[in-house]
Amino acid sequence: MNSMDNLSHAQKQRLAFIDFSLQYFGQVSRQDLIKKFATGLAAATRDFASYREFAPDNMALIHQTKSYHRKPEFKALFQHEPEGILHGLAKGFGDGLSQPISPSEICIDAVQLIHPDTEIIAALMRAIQNKQALKIKYVSISSGESEREIVPHALVNNGQRWHVRAFDRTHEVFTDFVVTRIKAISGASCEPKFSETQVKDSQWDNMITLTLIPHPSLKHPEAIALDYQMQDNRLEVVTRAALAGYLLRQWSVDCSAKHQISSGVCQLALSNLDILSQVEHLTIVPGGGR
Repeated sequence: MNSMDNLSHAQKQRLAFIDFSLQYFGQVSRQDLIKKFATGLAAATRDFASYREFAPDNMALIHQTKSYHRKPEFKALFQHEPEGILHGLAKGFGDGLSQPISPSEICIDAVQLIHPDTEIIAALMRAIQNKQALKIKYVSISSGESEREIVPHALVNNGQRWHVRAFDRTHEVFTDFVVTRIKAISGASCEPKFSETQVKDSQWDNMITLTLIPHPSLKHPEAIALDYQMQDNRLEVVTRAALAGYLLRQWSVDCSAKHQISSGVCQLALSNLDILSQVEHLTIVPGGGR
């Protein structure tokens, strides 16, 4: 038998598609493979033969449907991550680049209301990759539009919107800028100093552990323990101090001193409250000021 390591990345992608389709749709045909990867009939036939070599008991050809069907003894050849599975099912297992995405009508993803400008994202990523400073026109809720010079080092999704983590030359601090509030980008007046680079962003480099528990007011905490795959009613989450506030807000974690926020609002509570002294953006944390 050939080793999976001997296959090209493209071959592995095609075999993973066969595996995914058998696992979640119960069948797959050569035409499915040809449509997805724009390959020829002979190449598709070889891919199915290769898949069968690695997993001989996973599928059987049903001539009436001209498709390979999942056998009861099926064992997945590839490990498909839960988030990737559901995203693939919702988006039609397309990549949006070489293959158009056809949204599913039976597996619906969350509605996204905020969509960053691709040109802004591209300019930020180029600056991050090339370690460059930028001049931006930025609109904040508190002070409106202003010009800033920033030194970006990471893009972050906080659960609702995308931020760029950067050194702000105006206020001389590392902070976050909402990507959709950047109206224009151009080159900055000078190259980044060492003090403006990611290695000097202490909140970014500080990894902390948040210990989450079902909210004490819940009548049936086991339901929450199952949701989050907790062990002994505890879930330990390692995150950057700079991002912990976003995580605690996104998941409505009660961080008040006596966990006094009602369970109707918060289903999780923070057990190790002392860690809050290391958390940035504490004002957005549920109960963080109590």
